[in-house]
Amino acid sequence: MKIPGVPPAELADLNRAQDRLSFIYLERCVIHRDSNAITTTDDKGIIHIPAATLGVLLLGPGTSITQQAMMLLADNGATAVWVGEHGVRYYAHGRPLARSSRLLVAQAAAVTHRDRRLQVAREMYRMRFPGEDTTALTMQQLRGKEGARVRRSYREHAKRTGVNWNNREYNPDDFTDSDPVNQALSAAHACLYGVVHAVIVAVGASPGLGFVHTGHDRSFVYDIADLYKADITIPVAFDIAASGSTDIGADTRRAVRDRIHDGALLDRCVHDIRTLLLSPGPTGPIDEEWLDEEAENDTVRLWDDSGYEFTSGRNYGGGADF
Repeated sequence: MKIPGVPPAELADLNRAQDRLSFIYLERCVIHRDSNAITTTDDKGIIHIPAATLGVLLLGPGTSITQQAMMLLADNGATAVWVGEHGVRYYAHGRPLARSSRLLVAQAAAVTHRDRRLQVAREMYRMRFPGEDTTALTMQQLRGKEGARVRRSYREHAKRTGVNWNNREYNPDDFTDSDPVNQALSAAHACLYGVVHAVIVAVGASPGLGFVHTGHDRSFVYDIADLYKADITIPVAFDIAASGSTDIGADTRRAVRDRIHDGALLDRCVHDIRTLLLSPGPTGPIDEEWLDEEAENDTVRLWDDSGYEFTSGRNYGGGADF
């Protein structure tokens, strides 16, 4: 019997994570589906969004989404993230694009081995300090260098834009309980976290297994996002604060979207995650066998202590009754 409705897309036909739109933020609308497109309806009309092109759909206050829309997002590997006002609070996310667990296994192996974890953490910091050798630095030394780098970035952009800067202060329970530049930083970082989270789950890694950050279900999100703040969210936030915006949350989201609209961030994020988790060292090659996670067959295999994997879905009893 033929199953009614539009059949799900084949995994090999889906857009890769790095080739998708970074994010779309929706609020105060009804979200449904029309064939293979997500539809959003409000008092201004209906907009169609091709589901296969989405990286992450940020669902803000006042959104209502149908079961059919969620099925379409899941089938196309798009991540749905429920967020609060201004996109700052993060509540939940949907199913990833990846079907293979290989990257997750590599991440778990690295994060649970002290020397390998330190190696990955050093590589993360090396990405932020091009041309510098971080291989002999302790975590304390690396944290100190990173703190100085971020403070320098704040001062440089404050001078560039003429925005008064004191320090990073914000109230997670009240978006407006801070000055404009801190509001813009919170909104910009929230967008970046959403995009990075979508890429991490799309390629099959775990948001919670961090190398620098730890103890939180988004530790790895913060690890990866920190690689891009100085290039993306910090300058955007100071630009918005200097513009005299009267709607900092919305203007910041649009500015972040414009900053990363060409897809370069998604491509860079995918490459960085794979380099960190699959490379044997800071200068070693990536395991080429694992580079196309999205093209993996949607299969489940059985683990064996001999080191081999076996086909699932068959009986290995051989007639024996144990």
